[in-house]
Amino acid sequence: MDKSIAKSSSANLDGDASAAKMFPYGIDSEGKAKSVPIWRFTQPHMAAFHLSWISFFMSFVATFAPAALVPVIRDDLFLTKPQLGNAGVAAVCGAIGARIFMGTFVDTVGPRYGSAAALLVTAPAVFCMSLVTDFSTFAVTRFFIGCSLCMFVCCQFWCGSMFNVRIVGTANAIAAGWGNMGGGACLFIMPLIYDGIRKHVPGFQAWRWAFFVPGGIYILSAFGTLMFGIDHPSGKDYRDLKKDGTLKAKGALWPVIKCGLGNYRGWILALTYGYSFGVELTVDNVITEYFYDQFGLNLKVAGALGAIFGLMNLFSRATGGMLSDLVAKYWGMRGRLWALWIIQTLGGIFCVILGKVNHSLSGTIVVLIIFSIFCQQACGAHFGITPFVSRRAYGVVSGLVGAGGNVGAAITQAIWFAGTASWQQKLEKKDSFVYMGIQTIGLTLPLFLINFPMWGSMLTGPREGAQEEDYYLREWSAEEVAEGLHQGSMRFAMESKSQRGYRDRSAVAATSDTVQEPPAVQATPS
Repeated sequence: MDKSIAKSSSANLDGDASAAKMFPYGIDSEGKAKSVPIWRFTQPHMAAFHLSWISFFMSFVATFAPAALVPVIRDDLFLTKPQLGNAGVAAVCGAIGARIFMGTFVDTVGPRYGSAAALLVTAPAVFCMSLVTDFSTFAVTRFFIGCSLCMFVCCQFWCGSMFNVRIVGTANAIAAGWGNMGGGACLFIMPLIYDGIRKHVPGFQAWRWAFFVPGGIYILSAFGTLMFGIDHPSGKDYRDLKKDGTLKAKGALWPVIKCGLGNYRGWILALTYGYSFGVELTVDNVITEYFYDQFGLNLKVAGALGAIFGLMNLFSRATGGMLSDLVAKYWGMRGRLWALWIIQTLGGIFCVILGKVNHSLSGTIVVLIIFSIFCQQACGAHFGITPFVSRRAYGVVSGLVGAGGNVGAAITQAIWFAGTASWQQKLEKKDSFVYMGIQTIGLTLPLFLINFPMWGSMLTGPREGAQEEDYYLREWSAEEVAEGLHQGSMRFAMESKSQRGYRDRSAVAATSDTVQEPPAVQATPS
């Protein structure tokens, strides 16, 4: 690493020491936390962590609230099976463009304003669900509510900005997993809200009033994020950092977008994420109806059993990120790629089995739990890799991969759960699960094509002489390097040497802390 970069890192020590006082569990040379004490709400690291997942949780609750009440809604609006499926496709399509846009948005204004904006802009759509009268208004409203799933990009960007590269997979996975848990929680919560309201108004009105609950919480979450959130480990937001020069500009917007979209690794991860998170979205949309129709259960019981799938995110997605970080300690990035392929392939296998045990309610529940663990672990493992694809365009790549999840869900639902062709209408959901599992297994294979020159691929080692600094420096022009805009990327490159695994223990040791917290602060954590 050149002397100017080392000098710049040294110049930041005062700011990092200040950050250490704010977060006594240890920080790295970028001021990022080295651990994830989930029981704390300290600023700025853990406050950002909790605000990000709570907002994402609410976006899931609102997006899949119609799926939780679909047996009631379909009877009230006289919706057919293909119409219900297409409305589900509309719900996940809404976030495709929104996630890509949000990637560039948070790169520009920061995750705090991105999170609040996503909630406030889509809150009216949540309230408007109470006004739908037919399939077209139902599908359009679900589309706009689904746009709020772009909160995922804010969540991952915010956590990626706050936590060290060695634990970023864990931090991202816990936050996203707890957010995804909203997809399961709403299947349990919304029927209860509906039943409570139905005691006072007719059923065809009760389900409409129920949507005022998530809509109101959207607004509260947005204002809470604005009031208590902080964008950066230094304790400042993006505007202040840009004014005082602490946060260097990333240059013109187009080079950032080109950098993110021009990296083939991001596109492969977007494809494979479509068959982990995309599968999860699909199951969230259809599982309550499956239990209701396949086993003749009432709405509350079907919703409670369907909620099991999403609620497993309490730990399953987090363990995927933890496994990714764990194998990286020994096998580096190649270990992360192998772990992702194995976990997601097992998810596909158990998806096939889920469709085969349709005759047994208890067997379906057991297989659903196992399937959910592997499916959601694969989601977490994806974002143990995504932060390393690009440093300059981290938000764009996060948005691209996140959008891939929604594209996968839309395509999968359109093919197996929402088609209008004669063969699709004859297809039962149990068979659709089988075909979705086979599709997952096949479309996870492109992971073998991902290669980082300094770390290698699943089947090949690193290229001789390749360095992390070279890889991340390619994202900057000579003029931008002369202006010093690349310095943040170079500090990240130094930290990311840990992804070499046991191949180069000396390089891993070189990334040990340059900032130590004062003993007095350690003894009395805030």
